[in-house]
Amino acid sequence: MTAPSVADTLREYLSLLDLLDDAYWEAGSIRHKDMLYDIISIFNQEVAELNKLSILDHHYPYEVITEGIRRVMPKLQRLEQEHEEAVQRTTTLTDLKEVQSSVFAILEAQLGDC
Repeated sequence: MTAPSVADTLREYLSLLDLLDDAYWEAGSIRHKDMLYDIISIFNQEVAELNKLSILDHHYPYEVITEGIRRVMPKLQRLEQEHEEAVQRTTTLTDLKEVQSSVFAILEAQLGDC
């Protein structure tokens, strides 16, 4: 698998953030809200760093920037296990599963190199 570009990764991360934001507001328990907020915070930091790159650099292969993103996989896996309880709306759940699989692929490619 070829490494995704910065632009592709940024697009996937922003899609994930939109869905996580929806899931946060739809969550019925503080425990799920805390879990979602933690993941949102980590991805917001990575996206902020990616946005600092020049638009001319967006065609380069993506490389992890922040330390938090290196540690987010267990949290994403826990969210995946608790999808049914954490995410209330069917539309959000379906879209989140789709985007999350793309994000998993990006992170696994990156973290496998570490």
